Amino acid sequence: MAVAIILLLVAIASVVFHLFSPWWWTPLASNWSYIDHTITLTFWITGAVFVAVVAFMAYCVFRFRHQEGRQAAYNPENKRLEWWLSVGTAIGVAAMLAPGLVVWHQFVTVPAGATEVEVMGQQWQWSYRLPGKDGRLGTSDARLVSADNPMGLNPDDPNGKDDIVIQNDDLHLVLGKPVKVLLRSIDVLHDFYVPEFRAKMDMIPGSVTYYWFTPTRTGTFEVLCAELCGAAHAQMRSKVVVEEEKEHQAWLEKQRTFAELSEQGNVSKATYRIGSE
Repeated sequence: MAVAIILLLVAIASVVFHLFSPWWWTPLASNWSYIDHTITLTFWITGAVFVAVVAFMAYCVFRFRHQEGRQAAYNPENKRLEWWLSVGTAIGVAAMLAPGLVVWHQFVTVPAGATEVEVMGQQWQWSYRLPGKDGRLGTSDARLVSADNPMGLNPDDPNGKDDIVIQNDDLHLVLGKPVKVLLRSIDVLHDFYVPEFRAKMDMIPGSVTYYWFTPTRTGTFEVLCAELCGAAHAQMRSKVVVEEEKEHQAWLEKQRTFAELSEQGNVSKATYRIGSE
């Protein structure tokens, strides 16, 4: 009896702790509330299964407890029980998987008119690239990465001449405007993660991954690396500043283009933090 009660208390305490826990989501700052809803649904499904399993264990401990003269019955197979477990498990997995697939489809289906922004991760810093006045990003190639061209941009691509290059500084985005984030790494696995955006994606060397989001409130949000990438992983941080269109344009006017930095012949050592000049 004592063991059965302890098991039930564990199940009840787990549910109560979840409902009254002070550790909830960070304030949402993008359109991805779908992800919050999906995670909440997963919690409810897994929580219900957890309570059911623990309650069943408590029942078995009490119902089939040792008693003098009682003998255990050997029953190696139970087709009915196996069918119920198989069907129940399949329904539970489908209930968790289906919403995730729907949200994933939305996550990678970029709306028309979204602005492309490139994020490059390397040990242990973030670099960004925004399209210039032509609205298009130039091409890049990992073989072009050098001390004078840390993002490996193609100097012969006319679309890249006016690209805004930002290294070791904050990324600025426009409030309410969809953004397609292009992600790449030049050394090891990284993961571009802004908790308030509910959006993150692994950055795989040799590949370009992507997702999109729409900033829904102004502010400054911390960028984290969500993939263990080496000794200074915890210090690989940056900021995303979401601002109104007017403020964003004023910030853009102060930035340097790839062509300007190339003319100086010192892209890697140029100062991108205009405020410190």
